[in-house]
Amino acid sequence: MKFDVIVVGSGQAGVPLATRLARAGKQVMIAERAELGGTCVNAGCTPTKTMIASARAAHVARTAARLGVRAGPVEVDLPAVVDRKDDIVRKWREKVEKRLRSGGDKLTLVRGQARFTGERRIEVAGQHHTAEIVVLDVGARPVTPPLDGLESVPWLDYETVMQLRDLPAHLLVLGGGYIGCEFGQMFRRFGAQVTIVDVEPHLLSREDPEISSALETVFRDEGIGLELGAGAERVSGQAGRIVVRLSGGKELRGSHLLVATGRRPNTDDLGCDKGGIALDPKGFIVVDDEYRTSASGTYAVGDVIGQPQFTHTAWDDHRILFDLLLGRSRRGRKGRHIPYTAFTDPQVAGVGLTEREAREQGIAYELATMPFGEIARAVEIDEKAGTMKVLLDPKTERVLGAAIVGSEAGELIHVFVTLMQSGSPARAIVDAEFVHPTFAEGVQSLVMKLQRYSIS
Repeated sequence: MKFDVIVVGSGQAGVPLATRLARAGKQVMIAERAELGGTCVNAGCTPTKTMIASARAAHVARTAARLGVRAGPVEVDLPAVVDRKDDIVRKWREKVEKRLRSGGDKLTLVRGQARFTGERRIEVAGQHHTAEIVVLDVGARPVTPPLDGLESVPWLDYETVMQLRDLPAHLLVLGGGYIGCEFGQMFRRFGAQVTIVDVEPHLLSREDPEISSALETVFRDEGIGLELGAGAERVSGQAGRIVVRLSGGKELRGSHLLVATGRRPNTDDLGCDKGGIALDPKGFIVVDDEYRTSASGTYAVGDVIGQPQFTHTAWDDHRILFDLLLGRSRRGRKGRHIPYTAFTDPQVAGVGLTEREAREQGIAYELATMPFGEIARAVEIDEKAGTMKVLLDPKTERVLGAAIVGSEAGELIHVFVTLMQSGSPARAIVDAEFVHPTFAEGVQSLVMKLQRYSIS
C-alpha cells in the first residue's frame, strides 16, 4: 500500500508524530513489532519510576523516626510492587492504543517487524508499503558487554530485573550510570544487599566530582557497596552464586547480576543498507540538524540517532520534526538545551555545561555553589543531602550550566532550562519573588551567592 508517511516504532516520538500528521490530513501508517509505547512505557520511565516510588515509600517508613514518627517493622511485598508496576504499564499501553485510534481512517497501525526493501519501501508481516516520507523511531535496547564468562552465567538487564518476584539476597550491579544507580538504590531499599561496580572513579561519571560524591555519600549511608575505579574482568558461577572478578584481582560474590553498561540501537534488523541509510560505527542512524538521514525522504528520531537517550528528548524530536515536515519552521534540533535527571534519592539533575567541560573547552565562567542543606525547606522536612552549582557567562550573565543533587532536583532544574532556552540573564531569578519556604527559593539563594548578585 502507498501512504503519505510511514512511521516505524511507537515510542515517544513516533506516536505523537503519527497522530498529529493524521490529524493534519496525511495518510499515515505506523508499524510496531512489540508492545505499544516503546521503551518509556514498557521498560523505561513508567515501570522504573513506579517501582522507585515503592522503594522510596519503604525508605521513608523505615526512617520516619527522624521526624518523630515511629512505626512497626517495614515489609516489602515485592510481588505486589511488580503487580502494581505491571498494572500501570498496561494502562499506559491502553492509552497509547487509544491515542492511535484517535487518528481514525487516516492512521493505520500494522503489527510486525519492519524492514526496508528499498528506499522508502517497507515490508511488514509479508506486506509491502511505500511512502513519500519515512520516519524511524526504532529506539535502542540493553547492550551485552564483551565480558569474559558472561555468556555462561544468568544475568539481568533493566527489563528482566523488573520481573523478579523474589528479592535477591545480594544484587551485583555492573555500571554506575543512571540505570545502575536507580536500580541499585531501589533494590537496596527493598531489602537486598547491593554492590555497584564501575570502572570510572565516580558514579554518574559525566558529573563534576562534588556532584557524584554527594550521591555516593548517600548510597554508602544506605549500605550500598561501591566498587569504583575497578572494572569487571570476568564473571562466573551459576544462579544464586555469581562471582565477579575485578581488574585489581578482588572478587565479589552475589546471588544476582544486573548488567547496566549501556544500550545499542535497534538497527541491525532494519535493513538500513537496502534503505540507503548510513549508520555510524556504533550502529546509530546518522542524521543532520533536521533529522534527515542519507536516504531522501527518510528521517530518524529518538534514541536511535545517538543523542542523549531521554524520553523528553525523543518527544521534543517529534515536535521539531512535525513543524519541519509541514513547513511551519526551519528550526532544527541544534541549539536546544537538553536537561536530564537521575531518579535516585536524592535526585541528580543538570543542564548545559559542567564545570569540567567549561574548563576543558576554555570557556570563561563564574561559579556559585551551595549545600542543599542551606535551604529552609530541606531542613524542615529533613531532606538536606545534596548540593547545587551554577555557571554563568561573565559578560552576558546567561546560564552556561547548572547541576543539582537534592530532593526534587528534577523539578528545580527547569528554572535554569527556561532561562537558558529563552536566553535570559540570571538576573531574572534574583529579581523574581520566590515563595517561602520552598525548594525553589534555594535556586534564588544559589544565584545570589555570585559576587555580582550578593547581598551583604
